[in-house]
Amino acid sequence: MDDQTGRDLLAAGAAAYARGDVAEALRTFEQVAAGATGDLRTSAIINAASMSDELGEHAKAVDLYREALAVMPADAIRMRPAALVNLSQALQHVGDLDGAQDALERARELLAAGVEDQGDLRVACLLSLTAVAMHRQQWAHAADVATESLDAAVRFAPGLAGHPLMNLAAIHFETGRFDLSDDFAGQALAAFETAGDVNAVAETQQNLGIMRVRTGRLDDAEPLLQSSQSYFERAGIGHRAGIGSKVLAFLAEGRGDTARATALYRRSLDYFRASGAVLDVADVETRLATAAFAEGRPGEGERLLAAAFATYRGLGLGLHCAQVDFWHATLLESALTTAGTPDDAAQTRATALAVPAAIAIDAVRYTLPNGRQREQWNREIADPAMQLAFRLAYASGDARLVADLVEAQCAGTTVDIGRAGHGTPLRLPLQLPDPPPVGAAGTDGSFLLGAALAGVAAGAGLPVPLPPRLAVTADGRIVLGSSIAAAEERYGREVRDSRVVPAW
Repeated sequence: MDDQTGRDLLAAGAAAYARGDVAEALRTFEQVAAGATGDLRTSAIINAASMSDELGEHAKAVDLYREALAVMPADAIRMRPAALVNLSQALQHVGDLDGAQDALERARELLAAGVEDQGDLRVACLLSLTAVAMHRQQWAHAADVATESLDAAVRFAPGLAGHPLMNLAAIHFETGRFDLSDDFAGQALAAFETAGDVNAVAETQQNLGIMRVRTGRLDDAEPLLQSSQSYFERAGIGHRAGIGSKVLAFLAEGRGDTARATALYRRSLDYFRASGAVLDVADVETRLATAAFAEGRPGEGERLLAAAFATYRGLGLGLHCAQVDFWHATLLESALTTAGTPDDAAQTRATALAVPAAIAIDAVRYTLPNGRQREQWNREIADPAMQLAFRLAYASGDARLVADLVEAQCAGTTVDIGRAGHGTPLRLPLQLPDPPPVGAAGTDGSFLLGAALAGVAAGAGLPVPLPPRLAVTADGRIVLGSSIAAAEERYGREVRDSRVVPAW
């Protein structure tokens, strides 16, 4: 294949992608990769990897990116960081967060020392670093990197501004700041529509639909979900189609149509398994477990929950493990209530799952950067987990456990003076970024308001440490000592500070 033919085919593949025909784009790039040499072949392999990832063939994408990196010249200062950023995204899809982080740090080093006109790639690198932090539920760090990526987009690549805006929407949604989340999501959708990015418009519709489902606005969510689902299924984008099927299943479940919900969850599971998206598989397994319990198949539900827990634990995602345990305990409590007959073994098991999970989930609020976020995490997420622990401890008749839970909840929070006043300086509430150059794409101002919102949302608070361990007897017995130890061993994360404070 001569160079001109290769370049023409690369352009044809790009055009196919732009009109939403991802499968045709993949076939075209694979044709170039098979017949071209040098940089053209390398570019074609990278593009084929990108299309494979979008179509849900994540393991194939990882292999292709690594092949491209292996044949790439050492001095490919433009191509190598781009390939590393794309590799990180595929690695995230297969659950290799450590590998993704390593690829991104290597890309960031190359970009810092490289050419100045790679602003769009700098933005992409920061977006992927944000995604890794979000997967790990490191919300404070994710918000910092997302804000940095928005600043970079405004400066270097206005057409990409919708992506950091949507990340900020997701971060603030997950930490309970729903008004800010809605604002960011609306700005993201407007930015993508202005840029004419049909793929990103569909993704944002889906993301916004998911957020509306999670806040109970089902009628507002469904049109967004159906529109995006039609696009993803037509384009053959399996991973996103799996997400859509999962959320539509949740809608059916909420309306009492358990049979349709189960069918849609299984369809979603097929999409995710075919694409190797192990994190999504685990999430759907948890949902299917819920349906199995509701339909009187607790054994199947137990197997599905165990599989999800094993996936998360294998990937080092301790908070996800705690959330699975919390949900498992919730399902067991519901089954006990429905049965109406005592079952001491099930009661003990539910309590043993709920208490360490509640301790781990509650500990997350101490990692959040300001008081409002901590209060919202407590109200929306941690408090329901702790209430479940109290109910199960009381129902089990364990007076000491109930007393320990009361003692722990009454202990309060201290300010971490050693960290207060350090780190990111306070921003002025409406500090706007420099406007993009005249004539740059997407300069209608839709992302400028979002940048201002990011500045407001980044307001700092007083940092706090994890709570200390409370000694309640002269011989040093620690409140919830066995449950704390169980949580730290089971989830692989600290839930209490090493300090011991007497409470007697």
